Amino acid sequence: PGSLFANRFEIKRAAGSGGMGTVYCAIDRYSGDTVALKLLHAGRGGSEEADRFAREAQLLSELRHSGIVSHIAHGQTPDGQRFLAMEWLEGQDLGERLVRGPLLVRDCLRLLEQIADALSVAHARGIIHRDLKPSNLFLIGGDIGSVKILDFGIARRVVRSQAMTQ
Repeated sequence: PGSLFANRFEIKRAAGSGGMGTVYCAIDRYSGDTVALKLLHAGRGGSEEADRFAREAQLLSELRHSGIVSHIAHGQTPDGQRFLAMEWLEGQDLGERLVRGPLLVRDCLRLLEQIADALSVAHARGIIHRDLKPSNLFLIGGDIGSVKILDFGIARRVVRSQAMTQ
């Protein structure tokens, strides 16, 4: 806490950790906003994980939709530390919400409509998420009416080929 990362992000606290990296709650000194700062674990610079991390950052930077977590910045520090800064979200993921019990049918339909709308933007850009699951669907303030898609770590760009037959 209190350290400055990439001369831009002031670390407030660790928010979570996984196999690829750690997410911190940080303050963006450029905007003053709270951000989620995802750092790839040290020593992963030339690996498959580093390529995946870089692809996630690049693809997310191309997407703008209220139903997709917003990209703030990404890059690599001079010492090789890769990072991805995204908007900070308060609430819970759908998996956490489902622990309390099933959703009503009307809530499922509302949720599906929002997710489909967000995915249509990604698909229009040729980006396929490939990992939709409850833990990657974040409910802002715990509200089914406000969902954001997270984690484009295994997303791929689809290369459209021209049909060879009629």
